[in-house]
Amino acid sequence: MTDAPAKEPRHIPWLAILPLAFFVALAGLFFVQLYRGDPARLPSALIGKQAPRFALPAIEGTPGVGFSDADLTRGSVSLVNIFASWCVPCRDEHPLLMQMSKDPALKAMGVQIFGLNYKDEPQNAREFLAQYGNPYDRSGADRPGRAGIEWGVYGVPETFVVRGDGAIAYKQIGPLTPEDLRNKLMPAIAAAVKASRGSGG
Repeated sequence: MTDAPAKEPRHIPWLAILPLAFFVALAGLFFVQLYRGDPARLPSALIGKQAPRFALPAIEGTPGVGFSDADLTRGSVSLVNIFASWCVPCRDEHPLLMQMSKDPALKAMGVQIFGLNYKDEPQNAREFLAQYGNPYDRSGADRPGRAGIEWGVYGVPETFVVRGDGAIAYKQIGPLTPEDLRNKLMPAIAAAVKASRGSGG
């Protein structure tokens, strides 16, 4: 009885695994870039430029007339806060917005707070403001999300500081914290107020 011939080990040509190795390396690079650094430090292409053209109706069932880019060019510094009832971090930052809406120093500077309600159902937006309070001087509904796209929104919430001439001075990505308010947003507001007064805006 003769022994069966030994099977030669199969060799996988390195050219066959090259595409797979390339894909794994590329996926790894994307993963690292996605989670690297602080997303709140992402630059905005709109900083220093005029706020985009938009006109939003009021949230259905709420008093008011909404707001538009024209409301941001009346000489006073504005905050534009992007929010939604489905956004959990929006609830986390809302007490700070309420605090700012009652801040006598901001009132003395003429700062107004505008709310851009992003891709939300009117009833849910109304219930959100009824439950957590309404810090906005005026708010508008962006149900299709087109205005948010024009503003370059990465996610919700986001807050913009807009100078009195309508130029965007600062962008906060993600929910405000007390540290952000103290170290970033308030200095940005003060600088925008100074720039607005200096430009005669």
